[in-house]
Amino acid sequence: MTQSTDDRFNHIEERLDSIEQKLDLKFDKLSSEVEKSNEKFEIYRQANQSLVNLAFGLIASATVGLVVSLIFKR
Repeated sequence: MTQSTDDRFNHIEERLDSIEQKLDLKFDKLSSEVEKSNEKFEIYRQANQSLVNLAFGLIASATVGLVVSLIFKR
């Protein structure tokens, strides 16, 4: 091979290394963002479940209160 060909190969190799490093950084950043999104989703899920439990408790309490008041009025 000639010197020019070697230089071209070296240049291509350097560019590929640079691209690889950039992709590694972007992949790490994306992985971090996915982790944060998963944490936010889990918090949202827990909050939603607590809200459903609260609503069920309020409905059940109101129903029991209504039934008890109807029974004692008779």
